[in-house]
Amino acid sequence: MKLLSDILQNISIVKTNGNIDVPVNQLVFDSRKVTEKDVFFAVKGVLSNGHDFINKAIENGAKAIVYEDASIEIPNNVTAVLVNNTNRALAKMASDFYNNPSDKLKLIGITGTNGKTTIATLLYNLFKKAGFKTGLLSTVVVKIDDVDYQATHTTPDSVTINKYLAEMVNKGVTHCFMEVSSHGIHQKRTEGLHFSGGVFTNLSHDHLDYHKTFKDYRDTKKQFFDNLPKTSFALVNIDDKNGAVMLQNTKAAKRTYALKTLADYQTKVIENSLQGMLLKINNHEVWTRLIGYFNAYNITAIYGVAVELGLEEHETLRWISELESVSGRFQYVTSKSGIVAIVDYAHTPDALKNVLETIENVKRNTTKIITVVGCGGDRDKAKRPKMGFIASQLSNQAIFTSDNPRTENPDTIIEEMEKGVSKENQQKILSITNRKQAIKTAIKLAKKTDIILIAGKGHENYQEINGVKHHFDDMEIVKEIFNEL
Repeated sequence: MKLLSDILQNISIVKTNGNIDVPVNQLVFDSRKVTEKDVFFAVKGVLSNGHDFINKAIENGAKAIVYEDASIEIPNNVTAVLVNNTNRALAKMASDFYNNPSDKLKLIGITGTNGKTTIATLLYNLFKKAGFKTGLLSTVVVKIDDVDYQATHTTPDSVTINKYLAEMVNKGVTHCFMEVSSHGIHQKRTEGLHFSGGVFTNLSHDHLDYHKTFKDYRDTKKQFFDNLPKTSFALVNIDDKNGAVMLQNTKAAKRTYALKTLADYQTKVIENSLQGMLLKINNHEVWTRLIGYFNAYNITAIYGVAVELGLEEHETLRWISELESVSGRFQYVTSKSGIVAIVDYAHTPDALKNVLETIENVKRNTTKIITVVGCGGDRDKAKRPKMGFIASQLSNQAIFTSDNPRTENPDTIIEEMEKGVSKENQQKILSITNRKQAIKTAIKLAKKTDIILIAGKGHENYQEINGVKHHFDDMEIVKEIFNEL
């Protein structure tokens, strides 16, 4: 068991009061989970302030409090550590508490609006094929070699991250691929971690309910690259104008990838169909089962990371050719009558546009596109009319429906999506609140070779209504209805 003094070495401390040589059982930021000999961190969150729960934490057995509000008085029988930023202190202390596991791994962080899950998951799969014990921290799942754990956030809290990384080290894992969200960066969850490399995918409209402005959103992502050590690499999509911004102040080795611009890792799409793509990456041809230009970017990033980490180029291409799509990312199934249904996580305007343009590029001339889409409740409202516009503009038929309404009225969300539909596209939309009924209607409207896109939820197997999660899986629903045809 570590002493508190052992894990305060790398912390900027304003002052301490009491004995800092107390033994530490665990690091906790939820007062309800505090037990005897725990250190409680008073974290200022979006919805609550941990300083309001300090007394509760002490009642539950906390022997030390780490806090940032100097006006708070801590009882003399409890050790008090005043810091400038509790989130930052928590991240660095968590790393020290678990013996700095990220120093013992090749940890790669992937950030950007779209593509994080696909790149992280496919890198995990590729390095497994290459014979490495590999870890994954993603939106969908946490993997420690071959063992799966349920994921709860895109980027978990810093204690959970370090706990998983320490377990990876114990199990002999050598490489870990991790999604890094803007929330995670802003809340300092990734501080104290040693990254061997970082990847920037792209930046488009998302999370502006949290960041307020696009500049703030972009600059938050940039912080991740600013903090990379000079021993690491920063691989960015230079076709996105924000890619150059990410490289401005980084100490890491600067690397680029692109489809349109001269780059260190450059790809040309030679063939693109519903069966896959033929790509030429740095003049090497490779066939991939993944579909669409957005996946060409993902594959290029994966290739770049693999080469930067020392894998042989031709072997890497062979493993890329064996990779399959990630759960809920452009997954498709075909009915007996020839209707194609695609389930995709596209929940931002840019992602929806990319998927619909991909379908347009691979479909037959007579094929109609029917899109089922909604927007999440209690999230960025500004993107709702944009999603409505894109779905109606790029589809032959758009059905607006419920996504995860959370505490909002789903009909209100749909009405806000409808505001983005232009006059000439009004006749192309239907609004059906019940998501299962919306999917059923889309399938009834479809004819042989038509393509149905069911967007927004992807891998999620639930629908959150009034704070309660109900089982709901888009792909399950599609297969169920197809079997009834």
